Amino acid sequence: MQGIDSDLEKLQERLIADRKVRALAAVGSYGTDQQWRGSVPTLLSFERGLLSEHSELRAGILHLRQPYEKLESWRDWDTAQAEAPLATLAAARVLYDPTGNLGRIQKLMGGLSETRRALYREELLSKAQERLDAARTALGRGQGIPEQLLALVTARDVALKQLYPALLSHLHVWPEFELRLPHAWRAVAGLRFPKSVYGLERLYAFGGEDEARRCLLATRGLGMVEQERHARQAHQAGYYDGAVRLLRDEAARLHRPDLERWTALSAARRDKLSTLIGIERSPLGPTALKIAQELLEDVREER
Repeated sequence: MQGIDSDLEKLQERLIADRKVRALAAVGSYGTDQQWRGSVPTLLSFERGLLSEHSELRAGILHLRQPYEKLESWRDWDTAQAEAPLATLAAARVLYDPTGNLGRIQKLMGGLSETRRALYREELLSKAQERLDAARTALGRGQGIPEQLLALVTARDVALKQLYPALLSHLHVWPEFELRLPHAWRAVAGLRFPKSVYGLERLYAFGGEDEARRCLLATRGLGMVEQERHARQAHQAGYYDGAVRLLRDEAARLHRPDLERWTALSAARRDKLSTLIGIERSPLGPTALKIAQELLEDVREER
């Protein structure tokens, strides 16, 4: 790690010396007591002259770049809530903040009133309900295998992007989306909200080490080299369900066109994607949407 630590330090120094950079922070688990072999050194910067957000990975260091204007606009909670990477900002460890705005954003997030958190949670739940209703409508137009698979994919996506953050808002904490995600939601919310966490688990149909190994083997020939590498790191560290979660979601994201034309795929390709998506283990179609709907109610009722 010495080499990458040296590179990270040099990059930090260069960015702080750059006049265009108006704030810099370290994010993620690298360099903390939560670091593990899969942790990626990650920096977040706000820069003048940048028109849109941008990310780049060089020499093993991930650099997340945001326009300077966001450092100003995200001081307003309504704006930040709508467009900011809240979990990243909340966990950022400030390295350079001459204007103090990054610190103010963090203070704003840390000091949200119960009323504001309730409104934020309700917006997430409303968005989740809209997506689930739309998925039911789409499923009603066709009951073939593609529709069944896409309903499962939507249910998982709603659970991760709307329902999990809404659940954590009861605790006034923000989600992390690292490889260890399933292990994190068990640790953070499992004792307080067992039904909600159980719903998340049902949608992904984890299977421990054996399922993780099957999924890793199934990535071959599907253009998932980078995803397989990260999942293998999780597998080697013992985060088996984290590896499965990553591969299920990434397979759905990268190969959605294959899911839409399922019956036209070769048998070999169907078998690989079936393993990655977890078709034989997971709830499909209306069952997946029903579980997501129950999860929504459990989140709302703090169960």
